Amino acid sequence: MKFNQAMFKRLPMLFALMLPMAAQADDGAGSLEKRLKDLYPATRIERVQTSEIPTIYEVTMGKNSAYTDATGRYFVFGHLYDMKTQRDLTAERMEKQQRIDFSQLPLGDAIKTVRGKGERVLAVFSDPDCPYCKRLEAELDKLDNVTLYIFPYPLEGLHPEAVDKAVAVWCAPGRASAWADLMKTGKVPAKRDCENPIQRNIQLAQRLGINGTPTMVSADGRMLPGAAPGDRIEQWLAESRP
Repeated sequence: MKFNQAMFKRLPMLFALMLPMAAQADDGAGSLEKRLKDLYPATRIERVQTSEIPTIYEVTMGKNSAYTDATGRYFVFGHLYDMKTQRDLTAERMEKQQRIDFSQLPLGDAIKTVRGKGERVLAVFSDPDCPYCKRLEAELDKLDNVTLYIFPYPLEGLHPEAVDKAVAVWCAPGRASAWADLMKTGKVPAKRDCENPIQRNIQLAQRLGINGTPTMVSADGRMLPGAAPGDRIEQWLAESRP
């Protein structure tokens, strides 16, 4: 193509028109996050990051994700899939973002049990009056080479007596065996008063977003709710991810 003098004279004008568009398209995630918070002050926007689609950003709002462009005007709600690898990219990121930092758990507030070498580590938030928690105990007994940290987490609204039982277990001379007896046979230890972490455990679980029992937490911070069977727990533990 040949450029004449008139076309060259128009180039500065064309560039001037294109620059705002380019700036908008290349706007960083940090600037977009600020813009979204200004546009939607009632929405809890926790994170904005680039996605696999150029000029499209992923917005995290609590447990929900959406996608938008640099303007923040139009949103698409749903999951982003990589059809070549058959992966749900949104679900993978949400799972990773919701992981718990295991190193920050106050393990001194848990009942510790070691089986075998105890090389694998697992935390369990459990209610002494929860039938599913009692079912899980039988499945946990099938695990070997594991260190269990049981955080007594009584759900007072559902089980009014659970707090007293959790305190009695904690204050028992052998709290690990007292917990096992309670969960397997229903035997409640003699009532005792002592310094205990039960209220701290309740607050901890609530901060972590653990609203039901039982809930297991792996060493890499993944959560598995419910009374999963032993083979499922084994598989889940083997799925450790960075």
